[in-house]
Amino acid sequence: MDLNYTPEQQAFRAEVRAWMEAHVPKTPLKTLEGREGYDQHVEWERTLASGNWGMVTWPEAYGGRNLDLIRWLIFEEEYYRAKAPLRANQNGIFLLGPTIMEYGTDEQKARFLTPMAKGEIMWAQAWSEPNAGSDMAAIRSRAVRDGDHYVISGQKTWSSRAAFADWCFGLFRTDQDSKRHKGLSFILLPLDSPGVTVRPIRQLHGETGFAEIFFDEVRVPVENRIAGEGEGWNVAMATAGFERGLMLRSPARFQATAKRLVELYRQHEAHAAPAAREAVAQAWTDAEAYALNTYMVASTIQAGGHIGAEASLNKIFWSELDRSMHRTAMSLLGAAAELRTFADGAMNEWLEGYIFSLSGPIYAGSNEIQRNIIAERLLGLPR
Repeated sequence: MDLNYTPEQQAFRAEVRAWMEAHVPKTPLKTLEGREGYDQHVEWERTLASGNWGMVTWPEAYGGRNLDLIRWLIFEEEYYRAKAPLRANQNGIFLLGPTIMEYGTDEQKARFLTPMAKGEIMWAQAWSEPNAGSDMAAIRSRAVRDGDHYVISGQKTWSSRAAFADWCFGLFRTDQDSKRHKGLSFILLPLDSPGVTVRPIRQLHGETGFAEIFFDEVRVPVENRIAGEGEGWNVAMATAGFERGLMLRSPARFQATAKRLVELYRQHEAHAAPAAREAVAQAWTDAEAYALNTYMVASTIQAGGHIGAEASLNKIFWSELDRSMHRTAMSLLGAAAELRTFADGAMNEWLEGYIFSLSGPIYAGSNEIQRNIIAERLLGLPR
């Protein structure tokens, strides 16, 4: 891995920086977890698409720029440098999109990828269920074949972005006699389908970025299934790998937070606890280590390699780093940090980030499960 950028990569960085400086909103958008803020973020997705920046690694035929992973990392660095908004369609572009690229038919690619890159269809996850949690093999929601349709019944919960999204993707049991990982299928469906009820879940900060989804005999065309019937587990594991691994949490996100944390420490250094300095330094070091590791993974993939259980290592690291950085920020702000709001009534950004970071060790597969995967696949220990 060569850590020096080529002239072409430096020129690309300059192009991204100039575009971001010209187009990133000067006033921060409202929170992505509320309706007004969500709509603002969707509009930003469409602004990105107008510059063909929706998903730069995708083929041009699907709204991308056909760039390699190193240029994607450069793009992300400039994206966060410009303090651009979080991506409202991250479930689509970072998770479902790569899944369709790998497992979808040509018709499915043409149907879904370009609207996804353009911000025309916003996606939600439909994984967890009330009695399954992070154990996706315990899914009970049913999809019963009826001619060229499935009839879906059941419930999903903690569905990311489902409160406002257009479509969802998830696992449903198509073989009713199957157990655990067998008999599951990966199906896409619009959330305005007859029989679908979306019930937003209000979080600690009062906003509704998650939702429950109820399916009451919802008819979905068989053509909305990704891969073969009963092959959903393998498809979902690939999707989860994208979530835990390279794409969803780019290192630039954590480097930007670490930089802000250093600035926060300097503002509050006079009354900071002795351990705070070390915690801030550790956060900055960990963010840089994560960036270097991600460049190594990207280089490995570009050389024809693959990532497996390393995705689980990645997920544990970034989720715990996110939590530790925001916890350190809250300690610097003091005991009254949870009472601070902005002038427009919005929550203190460090508090909002801290609340979200608390779920990091749970979503994308709980860290306990990831440690089991690491023990089994990397260390050869029995599960």
